[in-house]
Amino acid sequence: MTPAGQYRLGLMLVTGSAIAWSTAGYFTRLVPLDAWTLLFWRGVFATFGLLVFLGVTRPRDALRQFRSLGLSGWLFAVLSACGMILYITSLTLTTVAHVAIIYGTVPFLAAGLGLLVLREIPSRTAILASLVALAGVMAMVGSGAAEGDLLGDALAFGMTLVMAGIIVICRHSRTIPILPAACLSALLSALACWPLSTALAPTFEQLGCLALFGLINLALGIVLFTLGSRLLPAIETALIGSLDAPLAPVWVWLAFGETPGINTILGGILVFGAVLANVVLGARSRKAVPDARLGVAESGMD
Repeated sequence: MTPAGQYRLGLMLVTGSAIAWSTAGYFTRLVPLDAWTLLFWRGVFATFGLLVFLGVTRPRDALRQFRSLGLSGWLFAVLSACGMILYITSLTLTTVAHVAIIYGTVPFLAAGLGLLVLREIPSRTAILASLVALAGVMAMVGSGAAEGDLLGDALAFGMTLVMAGIIVICRHSRTIPILPAACLSALLSALACWPLSTALAPTFEQLGCLALFGLINLALGIVLFTLGSRLLPAIETALIGSLDAPLAPVWVWLAFGETPGINTILGGILVFGAVLANVVLGARSRKAVPDARLGVAESGMD
């Protein structure tokens, strides 16, 4: 596959992961249970689904793949579980507005880590788009940004730093077995939430919704994101991944009739516009490089 083809595939995969992750609000509203119980069952079903998929697609070497996770694979899984714990705890201590604003800085953190670890220098377009996307997140939270808690904000920043680290790990270690790492991550997240959950509370109907929650939101989202992040620069992966923020209220509005506020609409437009501009301008710059090289080659043949 050509570099341009890999870039387009990476865009589609990371965009798909953002869509999958954006369903969290929908499933949370659909199943009226506490957060710990939701997250426990989501992790359980995601683990089960990934194990079944591994058993069907790789029946002979599934166990070998788990054994070959290595340090990077285990680091990915542990960081994913820690990110979930930090995220949930931060929401209990500070406002959702503060968590959203702090998470909006993930492209900058990913770019910094990418520069330090991978020596990836972000383009001016990606940096500018990140600034616009951050402005969009701030517009979405509106006046709620005036409240917060120092410890909660620190935990939210820790969660954001963890996410940036996961992005860089996926770019640096391209040989991580994707499905085993995602499966281990889902299992660790379930075990982390189990002590605080009421595991036997869901009804049969609720378990069906929780199964979809785990398979679509967690399992599919992790797999698509991990695959796509290997094909894109760290800052662009973080930028496109931020699409889940404006998409989340759309599903809730369509399903439950909750109309997004003007701040959410304006912020969503900014985020979508930043991502679209980065994709279009990035594609043009990548196309211009081969064209320029071709022109040089043709001139040398004259």
